Amino acid sequence: MHVLVTGISGFIGPRLARHLLERGDRVSGTYLKGHPEFPAPEMNDEVRLFEADLQDGAALEKVVREAAPDAIIHLAGLSHVAESWKQMPEYFRVNVLGTDNLLAAAGGRPVVFASSAEVYGLVPEEEQPIGEERVVDPRTPYALTKAAAERLALLRGAVVARSFNQVGPGQSPRFALPAFAEQLAAIARGEQKEPVLRVGNLSARRDFLHVDDGVAAFRLLAERGERGGVYNIASGRAFSIAEALERLMALSGVDARVEPAPERMRPVDLPLLLGRARPLRELGWEPRRTLDDALFDLWTAIRPAEVVPEIE
Repeated sequence: MHVLVTGISGFIGPRLARHLLERGDRVSGTYLKGHPEFPAPEMNDEVRLFEADLQDGAALEKVVREAAPDAIIHLAGLSHVAESWKQMPEYFRVNVLGTDNLLAAAGGRPVVFASSAEVYGLVPEEEQPIGEERVVDPRTPYALTKAAAERLALLRGAVVARSFNQVGPGQSPRFALPAFAEQLAAIARGEQKEPVLRVGNLSARRDFLHVDDGVAAFRLLAERGERGGVYNIASGRAFSIAEALERLMALSGVDARVEPAPERMRPVDLPLLLGRARPLRELGWEPRRTLDDALFDLWTAIRPAEVVPEIE
């Protein structure tokens, strides 16, 4: 199978490319001008890269024509919930209009659209875990753009993959767990006068998933997902961000004082997002890694060289 991955130089893209190559697939990918570095040089000779902006429909059509993929996994887009409040027009242009451009350029090829569990909005705890049949109720600009792009994708027969919180090495420190890891690493290096960890809301509970389990789901959906179908990518277990932080601190061996930071608080923070992934599991997918595995891989990638992670 030849797969075109949009946004291949982001967090998930390099891990997905590696997984596809390990499965014997051919891989092409798009990246945005100004971010040309594909952060996996060992795969440079095996992955064909194309520069293309989602807002340039003609460029996307040219990429699809030249690459001629069997399937497309559409990862590209803007994904930070807090920033979406400050950049609403840009999120709409990239996530909605850009997805429409990509779907048009696909020319009927199978497309897996990477959506988010954020589209479900505020779901009472007694009604969780959340199944795909739940009516979406987006509460943030980011979630609204994903929900709108889903409608476009489903109208064109794409597969919609609603991913819960994927975690692992390579994730931007704009997100909570890698931000904690970056701060702990700075403390370990002695770069902070005081060992203080600045945090946002720690009470929210999330269904964390190792990124490598997530990429396995994306490939499976590209190969076997039902056209026009919706699939959750979820572990079925939820942990508070506080508990994830405690596990990360124990793993790092770094002792730090935790202090709330107003600038890290979101205007809207859903108290719980817990998913059920029955349709995906029926295709044969199972999460093979734990939250601790994800935290270990995240810390190993960020920690100072002299700090060795502890494994019990």
